Formats: sequence, C-alpha cells, structure tokens
Amino acid sequence: MYIAIIDYNMGNISSVKNALKRQGAEVRVTSDIAVINKAAGVVLPGVGAFSDAMNSLTRLGLKDTIRDLMGRKPFLGICLGFQLLFEYSMEDGKTRGLGVFKGVVERIPAIQKVPHMGWNLINIVKPNPLFEGIESGQHFYFVHSYHVAPHDRTIISSTTNHGIDIVAGINQGLAYAFQFHPEKSSTAGLRILENFIKLTVREQ
Repeated sequence: MYIAIIDYNMGNISSVKNALKRQGAEVRVTSDIAVINKAAGVVLPGVGAFSDAMNSLTRLGLKDTIRDLMGRKPFLGICLGFQLLFEYSMEDGKTRGLGVFKGVVERIPAIQKVPHMGWNLINIVKPNPLFEGIESGQHFYFVHSYHVAPHDRTIISSTTNHGIDIVAGINQGLAYAFQFHPEKSSTAGLRILENFIKLTVREQ
C-alpha cells in the first residue's frame, strides 16, 4: 500500500514526501497514471502559477485522472493543488481549472499584506477525519495571494482570516484540500497528514 504524490513540476513535492514518510507512509512520487490509479491515496501538492500548473497537468494527461479519483479513494490537495480543483482562476487573466468543484480562485483584496504569508489560526466549521486531534484556534502555515470562493459553501471545512474570511479547507466525501501547508505546519500539520494516512488504510 502506498500514497502517490502527483509530480507535475510545480514545487514543494520533497517536503510533502518527507513529511508523509516521517509519519510512516510508503510514498511514490509519480506522473504515471497507472501508479496513481493503484495508490491507496493521492496527494496533489503545488506551489506556483495556476496557468503553469494547468498546462503541466494537460501536457502529462493527468486532468481526467485527477477528476476520476474523486470519490473513489482518499485525495488530498495542498495550496495550489487545492485551488486547481475549482472551475477557474483569475490569476494572469482567466484560466480554466479542473472543475471538480464549482467556484473561482480570486486575488486576496489589498486590505491586508499580499501575499498572505505566515502562521494563521483556523476555524473548523465542518469536522472530518483529517481534523481528528485538531481544534479551532490551532495555527497553520499559509503562503498565497489568491483564495478560493466555492459556490457550494457546504463543502467548506475550515476558514481563516486575513482581512477577509478565507476558505482554509474543503471536504466532500473522500476529497480533502487545504489552502495551508500541512507539511510546513509543525505538529498540527503532521497530525493532519497522519490522519490522512490512517484514512487510506481504513478505505482499503
């Protein structure tokens, strides 16, 4: 049993891999569709520009693979890997995303410093297995200039505040995604990754 980290040349893969391995997971970093489909769980990380990410996923033929994973096995999107799940982003014009969830990725208003970088507390609004052992008020590490505005507010699992309320996480079925970086969020972040590993074991 292993967890597949999707490799599409968009950063922070090593830190996610190392954090998962530290929690006891077998990890494969791959862009091979067959390897991804056989995994017990899948992680889509990412740092960088939305349009570059979509171009890379298109070039590698991974868009349909990611869409098809939803509901079939535990899935974790992190930062850019969270934003890509939505219909489109307004970064550098309007770029179409994966469209797993309805909604848009918008720039954070300049009422606060942008990018939003550093430790912020989250408010849990929808408990789920990945929040086992995590409470509202715990701090996680954020680095982003754009935020997600889902059409369906019921998928929101957590929020944070940076001048405005920002969606920090979503959950629908076996799909989980966070704007913050669990792999950079010390004990609390590692607990979320540990909970994801446990979920992949339960779903086998």
